[in-house]
Amino acid sequence: MIRQPIISVLGHVDHGKTSLLDYIRGTTVASREAGGITQHIGATEVPISIVKDICGTDFDKWGIKLPGLLFIDTPGHKAFTNLRSRGGSLSDLAVLIVDINEGLQLQTIESINILKNYKTPFVMALNKIDRINGFNIIPKSSFSNIINKQSQTVKSIIDQKIWDFQAKMYEQGFDCEIYNKISDYTKKVAMVPISAKTGMGIQDLLLLIAGLSQKFLKNKLEIDENEPGKATILEVKEEKGLGMTLDVILYDGVIKRKDDIVFGGKDGIYTSNIRALLKPKSLEEIRDPKKKFDSVESQFAAAGIKISAHDLEKALAGSPLYVAKDIEKTKREISKEIKSIKIENNNSGVIIKTDTLGSLEAIVMELNELGINIRRADIGDVTKQDIIEAKSVKMEDKVSAVIFAFNSKILPDAKEVAVREDIKIFESEIIYKLLEDYEIWKKEEIEKQKKQKFEGITRPGKIELMHHHVFRVTKPAIVGVRVLRGRLKTDVSLLKDDGKNIGVVKTLKDKNDFLKEALQGKEIACAIDGPTVGRQIKEGDILYVNIPLPDYKKLKFEIYNDLTQDEKEVLDEFILIKRKEDSLWGI
Repeated sequence: MIRQPIISVLGHVDHGKTSLLDYIRGTTVASREAGGITQHIGATEVPISIVKDICGTDFDKWGIKLPGLLFIDTPGHKAFTNLRSRGGSLSDLAVLIVDINEGLQLQTIESINILKNYKTPFVMALNKIDRINGFNIIPKSSFSNIINKQSQTVKSIIDQKIWDFQAKMYEQGFDCEIYNKISDYTKKVAMVPISAKTGMGIQDLLLLIAGLSQKFLKNKLEIDENEPGKATILEVKEEKGLGMTLDVILYDGVIKRKDDIVFGGKDGIYTSNIRALLKPKSLEEIRDPKKKFDSVESQFAAAGIKISAHDLEKALAGSPLYVAKDIEKTKREISKEIKSIKIENNNSGVIIKTDTLGSLEAIVMELNELGINIRRADIGDVTKQDIIEAKSVKMEDKVSAVIFAFNSKILPDAKEVAVREDIKIFESEIIYKLLEDYEIWKKEEIEKQKKQKFEGITRPGKIELMHHHVFRVTKPAIVGVRVLRGRLKTDVSLLKDDGKNIGVVKTLKDKNDFLKEALQGKEIACAIDGPTVGRQIKEGDILYVNIPLPDYKKLKFEIYNDLTQDEKEVLDEFILIKRKEDSLWGI
């Protein structure tokens, strides 16, 4: 038996995810076809007859035998991360919707990263082409027909926007091309310009989705209709008249009323018995407010379905849900899968708390990709115990002593302790933003730590007295200097390459501004108390910052790795100068 492919729709807010499905659903309702589209829980089932009707004569060229398409209809990436199975995403294919006029936004990049990590094939829908200035709108038409009826100016604008997308997607690691120019869909990501509002290009998109599913996913779509059902939990929610229910996507086998089911929760593995399987009425019938759902005795994959049973309040979104012939064996299987996602060890690393198993898995994958150590990754609110655990990490590694709270509440006592112990908590509903904020903070924190390490320590520096830049000969001598390597600060003493002490830097001036420090490459006026130009120093001389012995030992043996490369080189030169007089200096 061939099931319908599961298609996730992802993208930035307001770029047209819902509008696309609304157009398909609206077309179907308007046509009033028998057996029309059914908007399931968190999903929209589109029968292949509807796809054929929208696509027109081109449909038959692909030889498509699929029963239909199942679109995941829950907004944003959250549904996608919850739509998971062992080994990756449950989605067979994804549609990444991007506003052609706005380009890649924060949530777009978020979606791209998730698709990349889950290794999910996808196509790009470049939406809102109708908003391009001067665009000639031709409703419900294919892109190839549309583009031929545009002015040269509009064609040029579209070409430029497509070029921009290709460049941006290449930076993200993908080679993209307009769908009708691709000869090998295994090597390029297809882009389809559309207007979800007017229907332009929708037939191209649906035909491409159905065609690619037929050609490349046929083996994956084969299921045994006699096998116990396997599903993933999209949402756990209370339904009036039904109590707590589960919205699930069934991706394999069959599920029946009165089946025993096993699923994961925040605190363990649970079992229940199905009281009712519920499917919403089709869009033509759902207008009747008296009855939203039809009760069914069984359902084959793939489908979106609502389950009514006891103890469902314990269920965890993103968890697997299996029909169980052997309950204990099934419990062990699900427990093993959940444990493979959750992390708990005593190593130094960050702490992650999320609201769903899917989100947890997505963040863990991102952190592993970035090489960020994880101490613990779990479901639930941020508690006082989480803060105490992060505090223990802080003693060893401050930049790892943080907590990621993704759609998780921070309990009041936890917030209080976090402020008192200076434990950083990062909150966001976007994984990409969460990690970006952390990386910015981490960089700043490392720089702050470096600065603290060097407080009160004389750092290496090498300068040259510039020719024709003597402004005062003595008391103090004021000369133009170039910082060759390292840095030069006020109140440091200087010595020549023969080891003789020269004097102390009193001021540094860049035009009209006095400086506390000048870095490599800087040319400034330097006031030196002690020498006389022409006697102790002359133009062209090379001088070094004279580093006291205690400072040298800290630089060499404690914080050497925090020095810049040019500072390390100057330090090595400096020690050679000092050991001309004392071969054991600095040892």
